[in-house]
Amino acid sequence: MRAKLAAATLAAGLILLAGVAIGSVFIPPGEILQIIGSRVFGSELPSGIDPNFSPILWNLRLPRVLLAFIAGAALSVSGAVMQSVLRNPLASSYTIGVSSGASLGAAIIIFFGAGLPLYGLARDFALPIVGFAFGMGTIVLVLAFARRVDSAMQTGTLILTGMVFSLFVSALTTLLSALAREYIQRLVLWQMGSFAMRDWRPVLILLPIALMGVAFALYHSRELDIMTFGEEPARAMGVNLARVKWAMLIMGAALTGSVVAFVGVIGFVDLVAPHIVRKLFGASHRYVIPMSAVVGGGFMVVCDLVARTVVSPGELPVGAVTAIIGGPFFAYIYLSGRRGGVGLKG
Repeated sequence: MRAKLAAATLAAGLILLAGVAIGSVFIPPGEILQIIGSRVFGSELPSGIDPNFSPILWNLRLPRVLLAFIAGAALSVSGAVMQSVLRNPLASSYTIGVSSGASLGAAIIIFFGAGLPLYGLARDFALPIVGFAFGMGTIVLVLAFARRVDSAMQTGTLILTGMVFSLFVSALTTLLSALAREYIQRLVLWQMGSFAMRDWRPVLILLPIALMGVAFALYHSRELDIMTFGEEPARAMGVNLARVKWAMLIMGAALTGSVVAFVGVIGFVDLVAPHIVRKLFGASHRYVIPMSAVVGGGFMVVCDLVARTVVSPGELPVGAVTAIIGGPFFAYIYLSGRRGGVGLKG
């Protein structure tokens, strides 16, 4: 197991290095480390290194690659938690309405934000703040409605309620789009997801959120392990299902909502990475949670690298790349589940 953990971590590190090195201008890996060292410690750039490499790496590539890794890690941990809590390998925060709510909030800002008296940081972060608020508001409404209908908050009730709310909120977004057609292209591009033109600010905001989410999930790893065996066995072993479900679903939604608010809707990462991790490392959440972050982060960096290089100097939406990879994987999970029963055990 230790060898697998070390190999996966090393592979993620090499992927990060490749993501920073490869682009319209190739930056040798050795020079990358020297440039980062000069920036961090405020020293002179070593002779022999092209001085143009430093701003390219520090202002463009490094924040973009780190943001992609953090986003992939957060989405993957969210997916792992959702699949365990809902006992469904196809479940995610998107299933219960987070992306639909965030998209509605983004549509409101895109369509009407120009008329709002916003200045400074409020203007720069209006879309992420409103998108996050609407995404979290949707999940809170889903959980509150599901608990009112079913006090036990059974999995089927949660998923069905989430789907109903998601469809309703998506309909509101479509209605707004029909009323403000001149902004549709911007909304569509946001909904496809992108890490282009991002600076260090979203990295510094998302990093502590992702770390807190991983720590919170690890703290509840024992309850998550028990819940994968079913609700009755979990109750028999003393797990307060309603409380744990509320806490874990809110945490998973917060991770997804934070990512969606800054980079748009990027699907399938939260589906693909946890399944790969369970196949490689087993079903214990003390391994599933951190390794989902590592594998999901590396997977997202690879997808972003493909998105910005395959049609260079143009760029593909990273959400389209993850969908191309994740769509067949989704079909494989569904078909294999029909053949052998859908489960979460590795």
